[in-house]
Amino acid sequence: MQIANSLKDALAPDVMPFVRVNTEEIEGKRIIEINVTTGTNRPYYLREKGLKPSGVYVRKGSSTQPMTEEGIREMIIQNSGRSFELCRSMKQELTFQTLQEEMKKRSIELGISQMRTLKMIGEDGLYTNLALLLSDQCEITTKVALFQGLDKEVFRDRKEFTGSILKQLEDVYQFIELVNKTQATFSGLNRLDKKDYPEAAIREALLNSIVHRDYSFSGSNLINIYENRMEFVSLGGLVPGLELESIFLGVSQSRNPNLAAVFYRMTLIESYGTGIGKIQRAYKNESKQPEFETAKGVFRVTLPNRNELEEKLTEPKICDDLAERKSLVQQKQKIVDYARENGKITRKEVEELLHAGSTKAFRLLKELCEEGWLESYGNGKLSCYVLKS
Repeated sequence: MQIANSLKDALAPDVMPFVRVNTEEIEGKRIIEINVTTGTNRPYYLREKGLKPSGVYVRKGSSTQPMTEEGIREMIIQNSGRSFELCRSMKQELTFQTLQEEMKKRSIELGISQMRTLKMIGEDGLYTNLALLLSDQCEITTKVALFQGLDKEVFRDRKEFTGSILKQLEDVYQFIELVNKTQATFSGLNRLDKKDYPEAAIREALLNSIVHRDYSFSGSNLINIYENRMEFVSLGGLVPGLELESIFLGVSQSRNPNLAAVFYRMTLIESYGTGIGKIQRAYKNESKQPEFETAKGVFRVTLPNRNELEEKLTEPKICDDLAERKSLVQQKQKIVDYARENGKITRKEVEELLHAGSTKAFRLLKELCEEGWLESYGNGKLSCYVLKS
């Protein structure tokens, strides 16, 4: 009984339903036998140490070793069957100064009851990872790098933003606005001001990188600013089951629906699936358009610098544009020829055929459909394009 009580007092969550303590006599000696089966609420940890490597141990061969933070996170997700944002946070000593201030500005009450409704507190009464993200102790950071030229060879400036993701959102936006230069032109007596990057596009790209990334990855949000473009890189890629074409059609499936719900309640976002469209509309009638690219575990939005393009639109550039249009016609002809020879063509095949990104491949296929050369069949991964009869 004393051993059982010691185990119950020392470990959390309650491990006793999976422990059996028996005594028996072997060769005149009294032996205590402890049988432990696999628990359903792992990981179990030492109460006095907490849910961290110094309190969680794993058996490897003949030794007992502390489990890594990444291992603890993975075990929580695997055994809860829940998304990352609803799993209990490894940190429970959290404060919410930024969140309280932002809620107060919007006349939104935030107490224990509201935190439960928002899924910041779980059924076990502990803070969830959603609460950790919104707390002042948020472990994810946002890194912004400002480069000279068109590549990463020379840094002009770099900053790392910490704190609640709400604080990071505001601080990063303000920093980008400082480097978002304005170019003035004149039409008669009227001065026309035009920023390098549309504010609406920056806002939506930044919100997208924060709301939809996969927070089970511990890496930072990344923003790279070059002379001719700004890149927003977020971890996680697209939600499984979605393709880039689906995003362009307005389909949205949030990876973090509860985080999105908090942002929606705070009027930071309007609804799901509108961000990409807003970015595209912000560049309406511009010579260069935003690019959206996805790879395994990564999603990138690239915003072109509108003023940098106009400054370099000289006579040689006009010649380059003519060459580019000629190249575009040749690329479309390759796609049509491939579809004619093989009976069909997919977006993936266009990427390989032209050594192009998924955004460009989708755009070319869409234009060929609009021009009456191709027509599409199927949806998502099963979609293909055939010659229009």
